[in-house]
Amino acid sequence: MPRRVAAILVTLFVLSLVPFACIFRARATLSPNPRIHMIQGMDNQPRYKGQMVNPAFADTRSDRPWPAGTIARGKLDDDPGLLTGHVGDAWVATFPVRVDLATLARGRERFGIYCAPCHGLSGYGDGTVARRAERLAEGTWVPPSSLHDEAIRMRPVGHVFNTITSGIRTMPSYAAQIDVRDRWAIVAYVRALQRSQHGSPHDLPPEQQVLLR
Repeated sequence: MPRRVAAILVTLFVLSLVPFACIFRARATLSPNPRIHMIQGMDNQPRYKGQMVNPAFADTRSDRPWPAGTIARGKLDDDPGLLTGHVGDAWVATFPVRVDLATLARGRERFGIYCAPCHGLSGYGDGTVARRAERLAEGTWVPPSSLHDEAIRMRPVGHVFNTITSGIRTMPSYAAQIDVRDRWAIVAYVRALQRSQHGSPHDLPPEQQVLLR
């Protein structure tokens, strides 16, 4: 093979490695410049970030103020008792939602998802997470309260609702995971659980009391 042809082939081979070297360098080094987008994606579209200057408006603010009277979707109901569990400094003592079999069924389902892992399906604080933590014996676990303790059974329904909403002691808030009405459904189911474990014959209708005797 002539030396000139060989030189050309070697040169072409070396040049063919340049793109791979550039790719390797781009992947292995940091750069303040954005990467090249052959096809523009949503992550690289022109947009304003928070508190950036936007000359399209007279006040040059990119964050636009809400129009007067704006209400967030799903927040039209402004009943403080429904949304917070208390009115002023007083806890709500009666349910602000209708409590029926459908509500209790929904509460049972949500309780099984969000509450039972710690409090247990029966509410005695013996859920799978609690039992696992006790077996590990790491010394940092705070056992969940039994929902059948006298102090908890005597709390107004608004107090229990607020516990789910805001958390208490080492229990976190579940407001982000559980909708307002689902929280009330859980409270209703907790009351049903408590009633099931602390009932008496006098709670039965008269005709049932007669059969019991």
